[in-house]
Amino acid sequence: MSAPTYTRPRTASRGGAGNRLPWWALALPALAFITLLALILNPSNAHAATGDPAVTQLLQRAQELLAR
Repeated sequence: MSAPTYTRPRTASRGGAGNRLPWWALALPALAFITLLALILNPSNAHAATGDPAVTQLLQRAQELLAR
């Protein structure tokens, strides 16, 4: 009596089209990185909001309370 033989299941090919990323999966993070890098290197282009005096005072009070 002969023993049964087992065959390996067929594995997916590594170079198939299903494994490719769409173009925007690389382009969007690269664009975001370049934009943030440009803002860091040239902060005059980063138009930061000028703080409202009431908000500034509130944040100072909160900082004083946390420092105690």
